Amino acid sequence: MKPIPPGGAVVDPATPADPADSDDAQHARAPLMPFSAGDRPQATPSPADAEETIDAAYQNPFAPPDEIATAPRPRSLFGEILDWMLAPLLLLWPMSIAVTYLVAKSIANGPFDRSLETDVYVLARQIQPVNGVATMLLPDSAREFLRADDIDTVYYQVVGPHGELVAGTRELPLPGEEDKPQPGVVEFRNENLRGTAIRIAYTSAEVPGLTGQPYALVQVAETLGKRSRLANDIIKGVILPQFVILPLAIVLVWFGLSRGLAPLHALQQHIRQRRPDDLSPLEATQAPAEIAPLVTSFNELLTRLEQNMALQKRFIADAAHQMKTPLAGLRMQAELASRHAVSAEVQRSLEQIAASSEQAARLVTQLLAMARAENREAGQVLERLDLGALARQVTQDWVLPALAKQMDLGFEGEDVHADMQGNPVMLREMLSNLLDNAIRYTPTGGRITVRVRADARSTGIDIEDTGPGIPEHERAHVVERFYRILGRDGEGSGLGLAIVREIVSMHHGQMAILDHVFQDSPPRAGTLIRLTFPRLRGRDLP
Repeated sequence: MKPIPPGGAVVDPATPADPADSDDAQHARAPLMPFSAGDRPQATPSPADAEETIDAAYQNPFAPPDEIATAPRPRSLFGEILDWMLAPLLLLWPMSIAVTYLVAKSIANGPFDRSLETDVYVLARQIQPVNGVATMLLPDSAREFLRADDIDTVYYQVVGPHGELVAGTRELPLPGEEDKPQPGVVEFRNENLRGTAIRIAYTSAEVPGLTGQPYALVQVAETLGKRSRLANDIIKGVILPQFVILPLAIVLVWFGLSRGLAPLHALQQHIRQRRPDDLSPLEATQAPAEIAPLVTSFNELLTRLEQNMALQKRFIADAAHQMKTPLAGLRMQAELASRHAVSAEVQRSLEQIAASSEQAARLVTQLLAMARAENREAGQVLERLDLGALARQVTQDWVLPALAKQMDLGFEGEDVHADMQGNPVMLREMLSNLLDNAIRYTPTGGRITVRVRADARSTGIDIEDTGPGIPEHERAHVVERFYRILGRDGEGSGLGLAIVREIVSMHHGQMAILDHVFQDSPPRAGTLIRLTFPRLRGRDLP
């Protein structure tokens, strides 16, 4: 099956069929005649082309078009939740690193402080009075052992009761008055020696045999190399796994949010895929509990909107029905009056009254047809029918109007069996509008062809004419209600093709507006309306 050319305008889903695909497409034209309908075709705009405008309209459906086009896109719910979850996490992560560093330093100080404390106690036991003076009795081997460290430098200092240096490093800082230790209790403090940070353990040691102040100050200090290494190892052991865990946590949060918001996306797609005239309520039971009230309110809005639209359609149908009788009477009275001997001016006025009443009666008829086509529930009373036979009957009904304009109205496909499921009244109205359109807009002496086609999957009708054609940029508008191409001759109301579109949509068909090239030099093209419907298969037959 061949695709519809890019110049065509398509209405509603269905599989299009090309006449060349039909085994019955080459039948000779029967000497029948033309068409007529309110106005010329139109196409539905592509949803992909209008996606951005639709999103903007969701934000504020009452905003003017220029405001919709320039309005900033609001933040998504997904982005807001993600920000509020990840922003505190990323803010707390550096704080956790700082706290971990402090804790690591505290842990690293523990074993090394205990080692310094032991050295202080050992040195305190080595202080003995000699001739009434505190003296450090420490062998040289013990001194070397005390200083033996491959990483840090160890210092010690012993100060007598009167502030005299007994042994050790003189430059080692002394504790302040507020830091004086209790006898036998080891204290710790941080200091600097020769520009290097050190950790000092110190205590007051009692020297037996001395009078007055029998306490000597004992200090042991070391640099912080081993402590820093241990603290860094602890931090690495804690922080490095976080570089793996944190991105993984972000991915899991992202995945969890996506899964949690999936019902919202599904609801959004369900609403967007709906037909514009589908006002049935949404399934609130399938929506998350958080948005169930929103869905319920939306369903209530749809119900009110459906009621208002039903009232409007009923009013149009009732008004059109009530207008038919007086319009018919007005036309009859004008025609009767024109038969009497009257002046030329009165005769022209009566003819104008008759023509205007006829046009108004046709508009009323089309309004009634539109109301019936839009009433989906009533229009769904379908039965099996032969589209070819129906098309032939409708074409025969329009022979006289075509002959009045000296047109060649033909029919092709008499032997084609185009079985389908449809409403014969609505399909007849659809074909009548297309033929009426063709007759109205095709010049006198033109050619109109109605062609029935069928293949294994679809049936269809092509109606082509030698009229002025429909420009490609107008095909997206001519199926709108009351739309007419500017500067185009004819007295159409702009409802014909709108009615056709509704009826095609009701039957799950497809409508395409194409060019019908009937002259090569100079090139001239009329209009080709291609309608395609699903074919009734064997198992579908009643």
